[in-house]
Amino acid sequence: MNTIRKNYLSSVHKVVIKVGTSTLTHSSGLLNLSRIEKLVRQIADIHNRGIEVILVSSGAIGAGVGKLGLKEKPKTIPEKQAAAAVGQGMLLHMYEKLFSEYGKITAQILLTREDICQRTRFLNARNTFFALLEQGVIPIVNENDAVVVDEIKFGDNDTLSAMVSSLSESDLLVILSDIEGLYDSNPNENVNAKLIPYVTCITKDVEDAAGGAGSNFGTGGMATKISAAKIAMSSGSSMIIVNGSSENILNDILDGKEVGTFFQAEKRPLQAKKHWMAFSTKPKEYLIVDDGAQKALTEKNTSLLPKGIIDVVGNFNEGTIVCIVDKSGKKIAHGISNYSSADINLIKGLDSSHIEKKLGYKNYDEVIHRDNLVILLDK
Repeated sequence: MNTIRKNYLSSVHKVVIKVGTSTLTHSSGLLNLSRIEKLVRQIADIHNRGIEVILVSSGAIGAGVGKLGLKEKPKTIPEKQAAAAVGQGMLLHMYEKLFSEYGKITAQILLTREDICQRTRFLNARNTFFALLEQGVIPIVNENDAVVVDEIKFGDNDTLSAMVSSLSESDLLVILSDIEGLYDSNPNENVNAKLIPYVTCITKDVEDAAGGAGSNFGTGGMATKISAAKIAMSSGSSMIIVNGSSENILNDILDGKEVGTFFQAEKRPLQAKKHWMAFSTKPKEYLIVDDGAQKALTEKNTSLLPKGIIDVVGNFNEGTIVCIVDKSGKKIAHGISNYSSADINLIKGLDSSHIEKKLGYKNYDEVIHRDNLVILLDK
């Protein structure tokens, strides 16, 4: 396994590095300047190797909490936004100052889930990353906490970093945390917990090994990191969870040393458009299908025909991404609908040969073609 890992890491050309609040700040919430300086030096050194680097940095709210003298992380959205607005400027100024000492240019990119969910904005963001990287710039990414609301939140920077890794077509996602990696049980509760060095597939056992959130100032626990691994691995990117406070950890990773937990990229990653449909979108409209349609979709990789649709939930136009669910409400797939909700309500349960008679026109036999459909399973 270590040979596979070492060979993979030796060929990495683009890496996304996610650093958590617990790594960047003291327990007081104030920035840990010494650790940030070491992180910047390592990233600059990696960049000097000819590796493109994107930094996804938490810490804006934590930095704002410290600056404002708050005793704990704020709980309401307005309070979090106020802390983020204060802290983001501090954080970026610190990065810009430190990176410039090594001759590196940085750029700030603030994202919300809406930037990823909408295809046009997703592609625009993707092109921006590519343009910056081509110019030798190190993009520094964070969620736009100062304006974001629950409906368009990523929720944590583990998920954001995985989305950025997919969007930028990176080879590797490194998550710097306050723990050595994934253990087979909670090391804070079990002294005999063992580090899992290598993961090739996210199984139920792997998910069960993930615990809850850790520090008072962070938002992501091991469970969010496992979710991030699913996103990264299915996009063709490997992921590593390591302790961000370890000396020279980034160079150790790229030198192939066996540190942390390595999640191997899938050999057959999802095609880019389907990966976007599966993980980047959050459709609120649903098509409820019968058992026959469910089996055909999941086992035979077929298109969704009107005959298998039981009901429609929500109002939408042709070209909308909808969620396909079974009769119990379990998600089966996401797909781009060829018909509006009004039209589907008229043709649901019918053979495709009856579409034109019912609607007065027929552009497609399928409500969702298999090329525009991605099976979710447990994603």
